[in-house]
Amino acid sequence: MPAPNDPPLGDDIPEGISADARATWPHPELIQSWLGDADVDFELRPGEEVAVHDDPQAQAAARQFRDVLGCFASGITVITTLSGGEPVGMTCQSFSSVSLDPPLVMFVPARSSRAWPLIQRSGRFCVNVLAADQEHVSGQMATKGADKFAGIDWTPGAATGSPVIDGALAHLDCTIHAVYEGGDHYVVIGKVEHLETNTADAAETEPLLYFKGRYRTTDS
Repeated sequence: MPAPNDPPLGDDIPEGISADARATWPHPELIQSWLGDADVDFELRPGEEVAVHDDPQAQAAARQFRDVLGCFASGITVITTLSGGEPVGMTCQSFSSVSLDPPLVMFVPARSSRAWPLIQRSGRFCVNVLAADQEHVSGQMATKGADKFAGIDWTPGAATGSPVIDGALAHLDCTIHAVYEGGDHYVVIGKVEHLETNTADAAETEPLLYFKGRYRTTDS
């Protein structure tokens, strides 16, 4: 794994990523055309940012794919790290546990993610599980071209130093275990080095959920 300090930028390729992967990345202008006018960097489920051709049949299939996956309610996390001493974060819906022994978790960043290359180079990350009152944190961390951590308090994680966001329901401090290509996304496996709930009444704290294209709580 990389040393605690970020390595210099270079051509290092994580295990599981093919040597020519970068050549397959879409041009930034094409990515922006998919995103439209909304200046967001939200990491939705695999397939959410797939390039759709003008063919009506392909568009209908993509719409159905999104609609069906939208029926699966999930929590909202913010994945964080430090890069050059500065905090980096991104909102991520695609997160899951993988293994108990060893303790492994997974998140799925889009190839177009601006935060993922910085997380990759650091070799470590923290998964912050957001509480119901942190919709603003999710929105801010999903916005491009802004200071994502403005007004958001955090402390360094016990294992990797990655930012632990104040008020989050729980966090998992991880090192990158493996990275795999997954279509228009990467599948990132993290080894949990430290984890804990962040509040004394975590069992009674409501989570922030995402269902059918909008934020929810257990009461809505």
